[in-house]
Amino acid sequence: MKRTPGLRQQIIQSLTVMALGIILISVFGSYVFYAIAVTYLPGSISETWMPSQTELVWIVCTIVAALGMAVFVAIRLSQRLITPLNSVAHSLREVAQGRLDARAPMDEKAMGETAQLVRDFNAMAERLQGMTREREFWNAAIAHELRTPVTILRGRLQGLAEGVFSPSSEIFEGLLRQVEGLNRLIEDLRVLSLNDSGHLELQRATVRLAEELDTVLQAFAAPLAAKGFHLHSELDANLMVECDAVRIRQALMALLENSLRHADPGNLRVRLRQADGWCHLSVEDDGPGIDSTLAIDIFEAFRRGDPSRARQSGGSGLGLAVVKAIAEAHGGHAECQPSDRGSSFGISWPIRLCPPTPASLS
Repeated sequence: MKRTPGLRQQIIQSLTVMALGIILISVFGSYVFYAIAVTYLPGSISETWMPSQTELVWIVCTIVAALGMAVFVAIRLSQRLITPLNSVAHSLREVAQGRLDARAPMDEKAMGETAQLVRDFNAMAERLQGMTREREFWNAAIAHELRTPVTILRGRLQGLAEGVFSPSSEIFEGLLRQVEGLNRLIEDLRVLSLNDSGHLELQRATVRLAEELDTVLQAFAAPLAAKGFHLHSELDANLMVECDAVRIRQALMALLENSLRHADPGNLRVRLRQADGWCHLSVEDDGPGIDSTLAIDIFEAFRRGDPSRARQSGGSGLGLAVVKAIAEAHGGHAECQPSDRGSSFGISWPIRLCPPTPASLS
């Protein structure tokens, strides 16, 4: 690929060409002029310091030619430098006025840093517009997730206050479940916000992770069995891992809740293993599986594999996003892969973590 010259090189080349052109016109042109004049028009050469009429004509022509060359070089430089800058400045004013779809047109004559400036501005504007759309989506999604539990709480409390409902343990337990759901939603949003800002705390320690995860499996054993799931655990009991055990347990709970809400009843396999210096934790179900096109964004906030099933089974749409945030905070990643009959959700991270950066501490 041919390298595009930078601004400095363009300016140096243009001014050098202009200077050489003027020198050629003034020095060599004058030499040719006097050579012709001495040969064919000897009387046209002045004998004093005042130029003759012929010499004045030559001087004027030389000045006009030099100015023409200077104007030509200036126009070419302005097309390559000023035009893209004006384009970016105009688009910046439009963005400042709220038109986030404004883009700076790329002039075919723009080169070097000016062309890169236009590309960078357009990329920045595209990213800003995308972030604005994402913020609007988040605001609408959060409002949607809050509306249902708040409406239920308001209706139940209003019914109790007006005497429509008689106070009972069942009503209070229902209200408590709604409050717990709101608390989980707030905690999930807090985790995602901390992860986006680079301040998700990790209390790292070397632990026998199988023992930590076993407590989560015991807590979920009864709800899973009630839904028809057969839990199978394959945990490496001797595996010592450097991690935040609380966050890893939180990730496993989110994965199990995801299976509890969306997977078909059947076998549910939880695996913990190591390979090539990485720790792998996965939850594999027996179906119904996820389309490959949806699996790419399944760990993004408020993304659901099947919206109709999600509405029936509940859930905020934040559980898998929290899993991804915890994996990334550990220097790893989350992934969704097809299994023999269903899907496998899991996280992977290095067994030995790198030292924390200042941005990850709060």
